[in-house]
Amino acid sequence: MKKNAIAIAALFALASCSTAKKGVPEVRHYEPTWESLAKYDESAEWFKDAKFGIYAHWGVLSVPAYANDWYPRNMHIEGTDENKHQVETYGPLNKFGYHDFVPMFTAENFNADEWADLMVKAGAKFGGVVAEHHDGWSNWASKINPWNSQDMGPHRDLVGELAKAIHKRGLKLVTSFHKDRNLQLFQDEKDKWLDDTSYFPYNPNMATSSTDPKIRMMYGNIPREQFYANWLGELKELIDNYSPDLIYFDSKMTKIPEPYKQQFLAHYFNHSVAEKKQIVVTHKERELPNTVSLEDFEKGRNNAITKDFWLTDETVSVGSWSYTNNLGLKNDDEIIDLLADIVSKNGALMLNISPMANGTIPQNQKDILLSIGKWLAINGEAI
Repeated sequence: MKKNAIAIAALFALASCSTAKKGVPEVRHYEPTWESLAKYDESAEWFKDAKFGIYAHWGVLSVPAYANDWYPRNMHIEGTDENKHQVETYGPLNKFGYHDFVPMFTAENFNADEWADLMVKAGAKFGGVVAEHHDGWSNWASKINPWNSQDMGPHRDLVGELAKAIHKRGLKLVTSFHKDRNLQLFQDEKDKWLDDTSYFPYNPNMATSSTDPKIRMMYGNIPREQFYANWLGELKELIDNYSPDLIYFDSKMTKIPEPYKQQFLAHYFNHSVAEKKQIVVTHKERELPNTVSLEDFEKGRNNAITKDFWLTDETVSVGSWSYTNNLGLKNDDEIIDLLADIVSKNGALMLNISPMANGTIPQNQKDILLSIGKWLAINGEAI
């Protein structure tokens, strides 16, 4: 289908779709209960108008640049290609662990203004970065997590620099949060290592089983109550220090007890009231109620127009969300067709890019974004 035809179809579909605000007055203070939190309008007006955003999978996981973004997990599973590559390249895992990649994440070419300018040229209305992936690495100046970009690696507040650049250009800020999966559920049950939904499988011969107070925090090998408290505390850091407009959650929020989720939402909602701004929280797999957050379909979408607004996160790359040395890419036509189809069904697209560990966004990825931007410059009103 021609792109213009898709855009026109999107426009007419949206015109017939009701996305009215909830008919409730603004609450001045939200309590950590589902009843109180449900009074918040989970679908911000700016988000329903924005339609298209860009964020980046970037951090320590970008350093190996091999296989895909699950390399940090699979390098610990004997017999995998990633494990073989890791041992051949860096040595035995009892000598060189994932945490030893941290000094190699230097981000020397990272320029927040250049990233934000590219997002504007691509036609994005919101943008950001993975604040913390499954690997337990924080891309901001955390006081809770010692594995953070201010104290280690680049020795820079990466989220802080990007937040300033994005907000300066009138875009909305995204901080995605993937920490949930980091918790090791079966920390010493040998028969369940590979059944664990943690990013890092426990292994007594690797750093994933470390009892060192600092090292074990990266691998999620800590008491559950400590993990829950850190989860909530880190989210409060992001909210209080950077005022994100959208917090995106990856899957496995089932690991987090309900009271912690409610405390997070109450803190975020109350912060938005104090800041006089609308914010958005997204969830996957029904792990938060639709009354407090919007549903995200990773690499998926609804097959019909819906009353409720929703999000799809997709990536410009093929085979990996983070950078690899042989990263495949989609083409601009494919992404534009996807954007138009998503919008026509009352959704929004958040497109991932994959910068190199040094902070460089490869030119072939830039070219795709710029091509999307040229198309949106002509057809953006329909979108």
